[in-house]
Amino acid sequence: VQLQAYGGGLVQAGGSLRLSCTAPGRFFSSYVMGWFRQAPGKEREFVSRIRWSSSSTYYADSVKGRFTISKDGAKNTVYLQMNSLKPEDMAVYYCARSLTWGSRETDYPYWGQGTQVTVSS
Repeated sequence: VQLQAYGGGLVQAGGSLRLSCTAPGRFFSSYVMGWFRQAPGKEREFVSRIRWSSSSTYYADSVKGRFTISKDGAKNTVYLQMNSLKPEDMAVYYCARSLTWGSRETDYPYWGQGTQVTVSS
């Protein structure tokens, strides 16, 4: 399974970006799509997830109220709308797919290649 994440870029603090993640083939209702990020010198951390069937969502405390995860079933695409970006949000962002409603990296067997988000202060 090849997940493709894109939409990263350079943005000023306080700005917004929307990341997208897509994959070929059918998305089954049992899927959970997640976003993670990894800043330089830090471990990869959970950001958000969405259940494909119900669109239930969950966020890390660090992004709650600023980021919104959503999906477009017709396009097999998951989005991460990031508003009020802070320098500490700067990282490589990865999308991943799971069958488990979890926040651990090990819950997600399939990963995209990552897209860089740079936030200037």
